[in-house]
Amino acid sequence: MNKTMKVILLGTALTAAMISAGCVDSSTSKSSAASGSSQSKLMQTIKQRGKLIVGTSSGYPPYVFVDAESPDKKVIGLDMEMCKQIADKLGVPMEVQDMSFSALLSSVTAGKVDIAVGGVSPTPEREKAMAFSDLYLPTEQKLLVRKEDQHTFKTLADLKGKVLGAEKSTTQEATAQKVEGAAAIGLSSVPDAVLQLKNGKLDGIVLEGVVSKQYLVYNDDLALADVQFEGAKKVSAVALQKGNDDVLKIINDVIKQDTESGQFDKWVDEYSRIAIEKAGK
Repeated sequence: MNKTMKVILLGTALTAAMISAGCVDSSTSKSSAASGSSQSKLMQTIKQRGKLIVGTSSGYPPYVFVDAESPDKKVIGLDMEMCKQIADKLGVPMEVQDMSFSALLSSVTAGKVDIAVGGVSPTPEREKAMAFSDLYLPTEQKLLVRKEDQHTFKTLADLKGKVLGAEKSTTQEATAQKVEGAAAIGLSSVPDAVLQLKNGKLDGIVLEGVVSKQYLVYNDDLALADVQFEGAKKVSAVALQKGNDDVLKIINDVIKQDTESGQFDKWVDEYSRIAIEKAGK
């Protein structure tokens, strides 16, 4: 009888232990699933893939430009520094995909890149299709012209009948298109637009102020005109797909940190100097 009771009690204990273990496993599984489901789709994709894919359009110093001296033609600039910090906070390395600006934002909505940077500015139209981070580095739109025309173009009225260029699909192109009486042409890149200007095929280029300074250093035949564009203020932001608030929070935390510490201004100075040095070689 005692032996039988021992067997029964042992069996009961084992069954209870198995049930208890099953409950713990089930609870853990549910907890894990809940944790995973609490992450946005983009966050899960980045974590599972093990890297942050950053889309950009180079040729836009000091934000983003190619280091032609590096073996792999690495894209560098202040936006790349910011993205490194974002990747670090996500706990993954960063991969950069360089493309034309016209392809950049569509790559975000199509999920080909996780985020897009490179002097990207939010507009009401763009905000319908994607989300944007907090703003950083406010600047103004400027008109880059041949030095001989610097004092010819003083007001918007002076641009009537002229041909203005800008990088395609940018806010600069939109600004050029609003100039009454002027023709606006979208070019594949800023360097292409500068070449067209120097060859006399354009009368001016609408360009972000901080970027225009880079092209003045080693192009002494170019200058900035005094033309003031309406709504000339320009700000930058990081673009990403909507509905990914956890990723967006990390991005905004980085932007807040770099703005308050003055890091953005330091990067502007650093990468402006680097861009100028490399252009002179």
